Amino acid sequence: MSSTVPHKTSLPDGLRTGTVMRIRGIVPDKASRFHVNLLCSEDQGADAALHFNPRLDTSEVVFNSMEQGKWGAEERGAGVPFQRGQPFEVLLITAEDGFKAVVGDTPYHNFRHRMPLTRVRALEVSGDVLLDSVRIF
Repeated sequence: MSSTVPHKTSLPDGLRTGTVMRIRGIVPDKASRFHVNLLCSEDQGADAALHFNPRLDTSEVVFNSMEQGKWGAEERGAGVPFQRGQPFEVLLITAEDGFKAVVGDTPYHNFRHRMPLTRVRALEVSGDVLLDSVRIF
C-alpha cells in the first residue's frame, strides 16, 4: 500500500502519554527532504507541536516547533539514519516529557514538549518520501 503525499491523519482527541505514531516508507533516490508534523489544527499555517525534518540534502535531521507563525529553537539529531533508496520506519512515541523518535530499532532523539499534547489535532507527512503506512496506536 502506498499513500499519497502530503498525507494528513486527523487526531480529534489529541495525543496522550503512550501514544505511538509509526511511519513507514521509502526515501526516493533523489530525495532532498521530508517532514512529519504534529499540528494543532488542520488549518493552513497551524502551530506545530513537533516538526521532524530529515534533510538528506544537508545531511541532518532537524526537530522544531512552531507557534503563532514563529519557529522555535532548532534541535538536531546525531547523524542521518535515512538513506536514499532505502525503506525506513520511524516511531514517534509520546512520553510524559517529550516526543521520543526511534528510527528502525534505535532511539534517535528526545524532543521535549513545548506545548500541551492536548493541542495536537493532526499528523502530516509531506516532502520527498514514498509513504507505505501511517499507524497510530
